[in-house]
Amino acid sequence: MTTQPTREDPTWETKRRRAGIIAFLAGAVASFAFFAFFPGLPHVIDWGAILVSLAVGGLARWAWQSHMTRKHTGGGQTL
Repeated sequence: MTTQPTREDPTWETKRRRAGIIAFLAGAVASFAFFAFFPGLPHVIDWGAILVSLAVGGLARWAWQSHMTRKHTGGGQTL
């Protein structure tokens, strides 16, 4: 037996999307800054650092949206 997907509140979807964009940018910029300014690393940004920064940004987006969804639905409140 399958259930039909319910249409979410457009305001909630907008907030979730906006938070995902902000989390992606924050994660990408933070990891990019790490590669650019951390002492001891060569101060050269190569394609590996760019790809890792994008991956970290994607991971941050996924984690934050997952957290928001769990908080919104009330799931995952185990002690």
